[in-house]
Amino acid sequence: MSNAAPNMSENQPVIRQLDDAAINRIAAGEVVERPASAVKELVENAIDAGARRIEIAIADGGKTLIRVTDDGCGITPDQLPLALSRHATSKIDGTDLLDIHSFGFRGEALPSLGAVGRLTITSRAEGHEAAQIAVSGGVMDPVKPAALNGGTIVELRDLFFATPARLKFMRTDRAETQAINDVVKRLAMAEPFIGFTLRDVSGGGDGRVTFRADPETGDLFDALHGRLGRILGNEFAENALKIDAEREGFLLTGYAALPTYSRGSAVAQFLFVNGRPVRDKLLVGALRGAYFDFLSRDRHPAAALFIECDPHLVDVNVHPAKSEVRFRDPGIVRGLIVSSLRHALAEAGHRASTTVAGATLGAFRPEPTTTATGGPRVYQMDRPSAGALRSSYQGQAPIETPLYDAPRYEAPQPSGFAELEGSYSARVEEVVDQPHTADAPPLEALPLGAARAQVHENYIVAQTETGMVIVDQHAAHERLVYEKLKHQMAENGVAAQALLIPEIVELSEGDCARLMEHAEDLQKLGLGLEPFGGGAIAVRETPAILGEVNARQMVLDILDELAELGDSQTLQARIEAILSRVACHGSIRSGRRMRAEEMNALLREMEATPHSGQCNHGRPTYVELKLSDIERLFGRT
Repeated sequence: MSNAAPNMSENQPVIRQLDDAAINRIAAGEVVERPASAVKELVENAIDAGARRIEIAIADGGKTLIRVTDDGCGITPDQLPLALSRHATSKIDGTDLLDIHSFGFRGEALPSLGAVGRLTITSRAEGHEAAQIAVSGGVMDPVKPAALNGGTIVELRDLFFATPARLKFMRTDRAETQAINDVVKRLAMAEPFIGFTLRDVSGGGDGRVTFRADPETGDLFDALHGRLGRILGNEFAENALKIDAEREGFLLTGYAALPTYSRGSAVAQFLFVNGRPVRDKLLVGALRGAYFDFLSRDRHPAAALFIECDPHLVDVNVHPAKSEVRFRDPGIVRGLIVSSLRHALAEAGHRASTTVAGATLGAFRPEPTTTATGGPRVYQMDRPSAGALRSSYQGQAPIETPLYDAPRYEAPQPSGFAELEGSYSARVEEVVDQPHTADAPPLEALPLGAARAQVHENYIVAQTETGMVIVDQHAAHERLVYEKLKHQMAENGVAAQALLIPEIVELSEGDCARLMEHAEDLQKLGLGLEPFGGGAIAVRETPAILGEVNARQMVLDILDELAELGDSQTLQARIEAILSRVACHGSIRSGRRMRAEEMNALLREMEATPHSGQCNHGRPTYVELKLSDIERLFGRT
């Protein structure tokens, strides 16, 4: 029979002091989880050293080689051994662990890397000679002279050779290389004025450059916009909204994409606190809360947001990897993110992302100019059939008029294009020249132009000065009605339905306290809660618009969201889902014929209504095609 308590022995346990090598290997397990963690620590050290250009070289996903070269201030020869000692750092003096203005401050990265790999540091500080020091598996060699013009080169070989068990948990070279790419790109976003180069030298030689970002110029927003365009692509830069807001000591800057430029996962969400890339569920929840009214649950917003604040208002020493933070007042930060993004989205008005037009143009595929046999393609117009000729002649024939001697009761028989009218579900509106002045420009000069036709009784075709616009009449009007309903609800509040018999929900004392912290916000949405003693709460009111609801299940869903994200949109999402359905049923239906004045009125209302560029589910309500793009489709350029 096995021992019931395997960690207990008959002898009295002895407390031992671990040696430095074991301590460093344990610390390395917290600080350096994989090659990407080592790259992060070394690049952050280079940034703290004031480098303007940083080059990273890796081999075999960073397992066999990581080399970081920078042009920073360097390290003097007498301080090289101290740099490899645990908790030795130039970033802080230890008097105030909250007053941190640098990436690194713990003094654990270099000794941890030297404990699990073969680490070599070559550095030259201004006014000193270059020197080199090496450490392998925690064993340090003496300092020796070296050749270097300036800056620092840190070379890490055979990562985790001293802890072979860790190597078994490494992923493939490709996966580790991708993780390193992600780390370098995040740091490059945080520092747009620094140049970054990532090179893969697997197999020897100079290798190949997998990422390069030259230093940006201009002010902070111009530099950040250019850097984001290089990293996330020009499409993000074209469809991103500038964010610049401040509240109670917190400054929020960055760029957030339009709802119609959404992603299938959260891979395009980048959050920074005092320049440090972080993964914080509070910030992620706030970002989702700002967009939840504009995107369906399977779509995710794209954004790069930077929060700056006094270091005393945020604790970055939560985790050795410094990827998590804790704010002194998280409610202010969340409110700042939600309100700033919603304000920016409202200012965007009816604007939709340019990718919608690109996808539309991509759907127009020209026919091949050659046949399968290689000869030139013969188009139907070059070899028309008899039926096509007959229809063509009929279409071009003028409308017949009755003869003077024909009976008065005989109506004219339509022919020509009138015969074809029933075959097509489209109507062309007559172009009427409207008088215009400087205060009332022509309709074509307005953003969504002048309505010219309706296709399939669902799509409005409008002409602008630079091209054309195709509008989904049902989706557009659905959004307009939805925004009106939301505005009315914000002004009048959510009507609450009092329960004849309050429903008692048993919870733990912690869950009850967490829920009651948000009772005031929930009351504004029509959900009335009161403590009922112990860990129980009494649900006395529910939102009237939801009708009969399972109050207990709703409370539990709200609690789950509070535990995961620090805030809950469950109740508001349910209410606005009802409004969305009401808007859908109350909007212009597909298949309804609209007069020209109705179509133009819809276009004008779209221009005046925020968020009208996407429907309630995040899909675009209109597509804009430039005349130059249309001409390119027909080879007129």
